[in-house]
Amino acid sequence: QVQLVESGGGLVQAGGSLRLSCAASGLTFSRYSMGWFRQAPGQEREFVAAISWTGARIYYVDSVKGRFTISRDNAKNTVYLQMNSLKPDDTAHYSCAASRMTITTSFHDYDIWGQGTQVTVSS
Repeated sequence: QVQLVESGGGLVQAGGSLRLSCAASGLTFSRYSMGWFRQAPGQEREFVAAISWTGARIYYVDSVKGRFTISRDNAKNTVYLQMNSLKPDDTAHYSCAASRMTITTSFHDYDIWGQGTQVTVSS
């Protein structure tokens, strides 16, 4: 069946880095755009980054521009989120998702979701 599995989360001090991975199976990966979302306790789910089918188009939320980098490797059916200069405000549960749209920032356009991985940034 279709499945997205995130990994790479953990506890890191402010200013540190983490690299999240999302491995896809059961779908034609190259026909889906991919996105990362995050949700902190008591807060709404927030769009973080998205990448188009081939990686030609990329979107980021303003708060992570210059710090986070989304990428994909279609040969490995994997999307990544490199997170640098982490801040306590980045603490959240991070989930990846797949969309049939070429690229989208909208939560409602994503059809498939992973279980997520926790990122905690200490001060």
